[in-house]
Amino acid sequence: MELRVTEIFHSLQGEARTVGRPTVFVRLTGCPQRCVWCDTEYAFQGGEKRSLDDILDQVAGHGAHYVTVTGGEPLAQPNCLPLLTALCDRGHEVSLETGGAMDIAPVDERVSVVMDLKAPGSGEQHNNRLDNIPHLRPHHQVKFVLADRRDYDWARFMLDQHQLAARVSDVLFSPVHGQLSGADLADWIVADRLPVRFQLQLHKLLWNDARGR
Repeated sequence: MELRVTEIFHSLQGEARTVGRPTVFVRLTGCPQRCVWCDTEYAFQGGEKRSLDDILDQVAGHGAHYVTVTGGEPLAQPNCLPLLTALCDRGHEVSLETGGAMDIAPVDERVSVVMDLKAPGSGEQHNNRLDNIPHLRPHHQVKFVLADRRDYDWARFMLDQHQLAARVSDVLFSPVHGQLSGADLADWIVADRLPVRFQLQLHKLLWNDARGR
């Protein structure tokens, strides 16, 4: 069993509810989406074929309890599913970062899914798989990356229409780095009293998107 891997590295979690936590990242190669603000285009292609056992051994060698499987779009590789299960079986606490265009129903129940809903400014709104929403669980998270006020208003509508705050542990609102002021987004959230978690991407602030950080 093999997967195509762009990189495996140990760093601090840059976003979601475990921000700041030491984490091993497994970045799988390939993505069917092309968000206009994507910061990991280098993971669209290339990478190296690795066996499942090799990946598990490298993850274990870093010594971190928490593991995030990301991309690209990790669910674009069918063998991502057994990887997630194997990581859980080895005692890791596992999260999956997925763009929201792939089916999350088969994901191991022990995994915390962090699922994007793509706002209009991403250019990928049409690929949101809304059939995933009924499969969201209380330990999952939903993430909105927002480029402007139009994106924010759309996200606020989706939050209300699908009662997302009642479905998952955290709904995450994040500004597109360099496009939307974090202060503006924070002010809108406070003014509207939204039941969401505001976040900035820690890895951008600390390391300016350096690979392997």
